[in-house]
Amino acid sequence: MEIIIKNRVQILVHISIWILLCGLAFYPVLNDARPIPSDVFPKLIVILILFYFNYFYLVPSYLLKKSVLVYLLVSAGLLIVSVLLIDHFYEPKFPENIFMDHQPPRGLAFMPVYRSVVNLGIPYVISAILRMYVEWKRNENLRLSVEKENIKSELQFLKAQLNPHFLFNSLNTIYALSVKKSPDTSEAIVDLSELMRYMIYEADKDLVPLNKELDYIKSYIKLQRLRLSDSENVSLKITGEDRGRAVPPLLFISFIENAFKYGTDYKGKTYVKITLTITGASVYLNVKNKIGVFREPTKNSGIGLENIRNQLELIYPGLHDLVVENDGKDYEVSLTIYQKQPSL
Repeated sequence: MEIIIKNRVQILVHISIWILLCGLAFYPVLNDARPIPSDVFPKLIVILILFYFNYFYLVPSYLLKKSVLVYLLVSAGLLIVSVLLIDHFYEPKFPENIFMDHQPPRGLAFMPVYRSVVNLGIPYVISAILRMYVEWKRNENLRLSVEKENIKSELQFLKAQLNPHFLFNSLNTIYALSVKKSPDTSEAIVDLSELMRYMIYEADKDLVPLNKELDYIKSYIKLQRLRLSDSENVSLKITGEDRGRAVPPLLFISFIENAFKYGTDYKGKTYVKITLTITGASVYLNVKNKIGVFREPTKNSGIGLENIRNQLELIYPGLHDLVVENDGKDYEVSLTIYQKQPSL
């Protein structure tokens, strides 16, 4: 469908150009009520031939391949030969006026040839400009398409890194429950299966409904509560209307996952406060946690946060604010995503 639309646009552009050229050719004749000169139609045929010979062959073969000098020489030769042929078969006549006899004075004999070269040259130049613009537009669309595919591939790569990271942490949670022989182990397995279902069937999409992403976050927090010995200070507050809104899948989970990972103090208490506010102009996420027992950072400890930073730069360039604060006791992340907020 897109190709058909592009072809229709190109056809309309060509028709408009020829209507304009014909209008310019016949306007002086019609305006002065003069008879149509005998060389008008042959000139239009020659212009038509030169226009499309230049458009389909000369510009792609020489000008677009940087053979500018060859293109200019061939073009100049074509125009001069065309003018001489037209003037040979249709001898130009000079208009009478009070300053000039029927024969042109010396020094002006070249004027008809000059005018003919200009008359043929203007459409010729237009055809070159039009073809160069078409090629530039095609290359620009190709560049944007490649850039879009690269971004999509990079996002898929980031998600592929994130998913095993999440699964590893969740399995650790279930393992901890099983070691304690907790009756919540079976429930945790069910919750994990629901989370994995979302990641398998939704996470490969460009956008998901915001309410589905929020359900995913709620299920994740529920799974974390099962593992914690003290989850009294774990809270999730969501305000605003989520219907009709959409976000990239797994957009917020890295911040929340990181808070649970490092939000347990030396007494085993977990402090994680999550606030998500939805307005007409933005989506605001705030995640705050107490910094628990010091842990030696591992090579992959920051992979989730690093991935989400890259995702935000790719999806919302210039349309998001990400602030991370760490005073040694509390760790707080504030993320604001502005319109254009994707919607369904």
